[in-house]
Amino acid sequence: METMNIQERLLKVQTELKAPKNQYNSFGKYKYRNQEDILEAVKPLLAKYNLNLIVTDQVMEVAGLAFVNATAKVFGDSSEPIIEVSAQAGITDRKGMDLAQSFGSSSSYARKYALNGLFLIDDTKDADSTNTHGNDTSVKKSKPILPKSGQKFNEAKKFIAGGGSIDAIKNKYQVTKEVEQLLSK
Repeated sequence: METMNIQERLLKVQTELKAPKNQYNSFGKYKYRNQEDILEAVKPLLAKYNLNLIVTDQVMEVAGLAFVNATAKVFGDSSEPIIEVSAQAGITDRKGMDLAQSFGSSSSYARKYALNGLFLIDDTKDADSTNTHGNDTSVKKSKPILPKSGQKFNEAKKFIAGGGSIDAIKNKYQVTKEVEQLLSK
């Protein structure tokens, strides 16, 4: 049997991985997956294809904005390259959370999206993009306009830099051509 390189083994993991949405948010009435669900689903495949996974994160600050930069790394033996994907999540004051909980929430979110990127898990129909937080979706609501600067713009730019799509942003905001061009720079 021919030996597979690390890219081929990772591709096998990506195509065989099934990480169902086993969590349920009763407030928003939707199912979702979290970081732990992904890790539990991928462990047997990593063992099967002789791969190791490490997920780390680092708190960073740019222009006064604190965020978590999470990195998911897959590696085999020492002669093979390390394959890694990073994702970021801002650390903000969240109602009802103390600072430690806010950091933990941001870490979990960033780690989940780093794992999504590494294992090609498509979350476009996951809770983060479809969540209505209990609001009636039968009534059409106007989407807010994404400004060409400021916090919302910076979050959108970081989302795209981390591998997110402009379509996901357009699902949440009205995006002018000018703002779309600024986001792609």
